[in-house]
Amino acid sequence: MTTRTRSALPLSALLSLATAVFITCLTEILPAGLLPAMSRDLGVGESAMGQSVTVFAIGTAVTAIPLTTATAGWPRKRLLLVSMAGFCVANTVTALSGNYPLTMVARFVAGVAAGLAWALLAGYARRLAPAGLEGRAIAVAMSGIPVALSIGVPAGTYLGKEADWRIAFLVMSGLTVLLLGWITLAVPERPGEETGLSGDGSTQGVGREEGAGREDGAGREDGAAAPLLGALRVPGVVPVLFVTSAYVLAHTILYTYISTFLDRVGLGGRTDLVLLAFGVASLLSVWTVGARIHRALRALTLGGVLLIGTAAFLLGVGAHQPVLVYVAAVLWGLGWGGAPSLLQTAVGEAGGEHADAAQVLLVTLWNVATAAGGLVGGLLLDLLGTHALPWTVLVLLAPAFAATFAARTHGFPAAMGTSREVAPQG
Repeated sequence: MTTRTRSALPLSALLSLATAVFITCLTEILPAGLLPAMSRDLGVGESAMGQSVTVFAIGTAVTAIPLTTATAGWPRKRLLLVSMAGFCVANTVTALSGNYPLTMVARFVAGVAAGLAWALLAGYARRLAPAGLEGRAIAVAMSGIPVALSIGVPAGTYLGKEADWRIAFLVMSGLTVLLLGWITLAVPERPGEETGLSGDGSTQGVGREEGAGREDGAGREDGAAAPLLGALRVPGVVPVLFVTSAYVLAHTILYTYISTFLDRVGLGGRTDLVLLAFGVASLLSVWTVGARIHRALRALTLGGVLLIGTAAFLLGVGAHQPVLVYVAAVLWGLGWGGAPSLLQTAVGEAGGEHADAAQVLLVTLWNVATAAGGLVGGLLLDLLGTHALPWTVLVLLAPAFAATFAARTHGFPAAMGTSREVAPQG
């Protein structure tokens, strides 16, 4: 039973988590705005440089589950500080490296740090919130994503154009040092879990106030995979994971190579402005989602898919027309900004007492889709050219929309709290 009472959100702590999300997100996507400059300096093609996003995502995907399991007993603040320190080291090496393989190693290490951070941050925000305000707390923490998109990437792109792309990564390291102090002072400690993910898929200990494991042990399975399999059996979890995979894959295919796309249609000099339009719209999106997520989870998710699909269509038919490109960037940002909050909230609500395991699965699939997006986008770039990227996005979003529409009872209900289901026992 929860001991929390309804009160105001702990904004200082949540904003420090939002800054951690900002660092995590910006570290991952910053190369998208710097791709031409990075590829020139490191002596590789733009599709090869795009794999700096892929290798980051691989580092997250292959380590998120084992590291989350191995560190389940760690105090949450210590784990957050370790992950942020990892970003500081990786970004510093990236900024100073003149060697492509070393840069890729640094990017992999950053991805490992991201695996720890993404598996931790949403749950941390949820447990710092008063009862009934968990969704808003996650939205505040996840606001670091649109801020990274609206301020970080355009600023980094501008630095890359006017000065040197390396400065952007050094600035990231400096911000991370400041963040380490903020977390130390402002974020309350939360203990780790005595046993991590339990055999039935729930999480034991203080870390999961809302759900205790079954005492009878019915249906208990041995092995690290048991909690993940338990989460997959909960109605609604699989549809959310499928939509997440398609959504993120579609977005990453285009976003990773957006600077190359714009350069080849004659708008390379406006990349920072296009990304600024995208980012400001993303910020508006996360505010809208934060205000309405409890009442309109399903409608917001369907609307996001439609907005990104419309943006992809406009880029496909009107990429040489600056006005249409800016309109597409705004629609894309409106569709994407709130997506992390929507999808993480959806999987947490669907998972119920298996929410932690479901979150780990979502983080893993998110990064698998990101890695695949970098690879697929690079192949499309080399084989078919940039014009193929927006049309591929449309193809991928069609099944995502269909799955969201179909999961009206479990996964994407009209409002939060209307589809919570306890997993089958035994």
